[in-house]
Amino acid sequence: MESHNHPSYIEPYQGAATGMGGILRDVFTMGARPIAAMNSLSFGEPGHPKTRSLVAGVVAGIGGYGNCFGVPTVGGEVRFHAAYNGNCLVNAFAAGLADADKIFYSAASGVGMPVVYLGAKTGRDGVGGATMASAEFSDDAHEKRPTVQVGDPFTEKRLLEACLELMASGAVISIQDMGAAGLTCSAIEMGDKGGLGVELDLDAVPCREEAMSAYEMMLSESQERMLMVLKPEREAAAKAIFDKWDLDFAIVGRTIAEDRFVIRHGGEIKADLPLQALSGSAPEYDRPWVATPPAAPLGEVPSGDPAEALVALMGSPNLCSRAWVWRQFDHMVMADTVVRPGSDAAVVRVHGTTKALAFTADVTPRYCLANPVEGGKQAVAEAYRNLSATGAKPLASTDNLNFGNPERPAIMGQFVGCIQGIGAACLALDMPIVSGNVSLYNETSGEAILPTPTIGAVGLLESLDQIIPMAPGAGEALVLIGATAGHLGQSAWLWELFGRAEGDAPPVDLAAERKAGELVRALKRQGLITAAHDLADGGLAVAAGEMALAAGMGVAIEADGALAPSAWFFGEDQGRYLLGCTDPDAVIAAAGEAGVGARRVGEMGGAAVRLGASTVALADLRAAHEGGFARMMGEV
Repeated sequence: MESHNHPSYIEPYQGAATGMGGILRDVFTMGARPIAAMNSLSFGEPGHPKTRSLVAGVVAGIGGYGNCFGVPTVGGEVRFHAAYNGNCLVNAFAAGLADADKIFYSAASGVGMPVVYLGAKTGRDGVGGATMASAEFSDDAHEKRPTVQVGDPFTEKRLLEACLELMASGAVISIQDMGAAGLTCSAIEMGDKGGLGVELDLDAVPCREEAMSAYEMMLSESQERMLMVLKPEREAAAKAIFDKWDLDFAIVGRTIAEDRFVIRHGGEIKADLPLQALSGSAPEYDRPWVATPPAAPLGEVPSGDPAEALVALMGSPNLCSRAWVWRQFDHMVMADTVVRPGSDAAVVRVHGTTKALAFTADVTPRYCLANPVEGGKQAVAEAYRNLSATGAKPLASTDNLNFGNPERPAIMGQFVGCIQGIGAACLALDMPIVSGNVSLYNETSGEAILPTPTIGAVGLLESLDQIIPMAPGAGEALVLIGATAGHLGQSAWLWELFGRAEGDAPPVDLAAERKAGELVRALKRQGLITAAHDLADGGLAVAAGEMALAAGMGVAIEADGALAPSAWFFGEDQGRYLLGCTDPDAVIAAAGEAGVGARRVGEMGGAAVRLGASTVALADLRAAHEGGFARMMGEV
């Protein structure tokens, strides 16, 4: 998962499209065929003058690239908050399948080996993109438009097929995509990882513009390009493959034993530098930081009708249906998507097998702002819950750490705290971080975004029979598992309905999270549950409402005499799931044996959603939920 935040703010369509292209190249550069894509998008408040155009452009860019390339975009998340008014976030995720013994790496090896340029031609688009991405915005952000790359998904599709064919031929020693800083970073990284130097002759670089300088060629971020170290005896066969796919193939340099990075152009040496100093032995920052102070206790909270609050919540921009977004994505291409967008996690069949993979992306930035450590834990824990609620065993995670200016100790403190929380959760939940991206300086005129450490995660289903749907059947009981204390601090209910971002983030008991997730998967294996949904934003009421909409029938949830209605229905205590079942006593007994609290809280049926004594027609809830995004975009 990687970010394309600044480019997407400056030029939404191409910024988002080339973010997709870059992350797809990262996957197939390693010899894996991409099978799924997701995204995590953060925009400013809905009423801000730029929000609608940014949303429309970014969503169109993701769809335009992914749909043409031919990879299903199967899930993601969208949020709105004033902190993103001047700096939207576009985090792109991709996953691919590779044989474990056929993974390709970027470390060059062997002295005198040819360095080969592959793919599209080099132009002046994207020159300076990497430095632009590492700078704060100001009022002149629109002037940076020339630093945004331009993507071509059809060329990338040809590049994918050519690279996989070339890899299968046995000609490749190492391969690296050209991303940030283009030819500069790809050549230096390949040499550094292999402990070798590199010589480049820029006269051999295929260019689509005339009179390009060495500076422009080395820093161009033109898309759909690769750099490869090739076995010399396979040069002709490799070139034939790329000729067949109508892509450029040019030997632009060679590996050398000396620790040098040498660039020649027009018969002159334009640069001669120690390569290791540019990458592996570069200095490390030790930024000063201060911990985020503890949040003030939550004061008195309002009261109100729970059903009215539910309608308002589920119709709000942050909790309404995202169908407006995902309908612009082809989530069925390749014909292996089994669980489509809109559930806890998407599920994609591993083609030709009985197995499937589940994917999710999660973070709650308001938690991270109030309490970075707990917010970091919660991001991983929610990803764990979304996978478990779909029946998948969590395998691994990736992160995209989006923060403001790390030179400010308070921002650096957010960064440190979130990493501490993420690290603790990954260890406790056995979800290793296997890759990731850091995006800093997400600020405009000194105003930072919310700390947004997005977690992408993947889980395994050994069989499609293990999938747990979200929709229970008529007459089925609903059992709530996990502990409920009614935590309303930093809740969606408090923020969306009353504009109050107050109190501490909910604490995350990682041991309890693991027990609950393992219980849900075990209950499915034992045939004791028919549906599951994790509790997150909006707590029990929103989870029940979403299950009712998925099932196309009403639901009744009992009140709790020990808690205020707002705390019981909308509290956001962590580690909880709502389960559909026909034998609630058996589920509760199994939960007790596993050391997980459980209680029957309601039943499916009818045409209304009832929260205690408060009721709303399911049709009215559906209208609010499904029309929320279109209303926000001004289409109704």
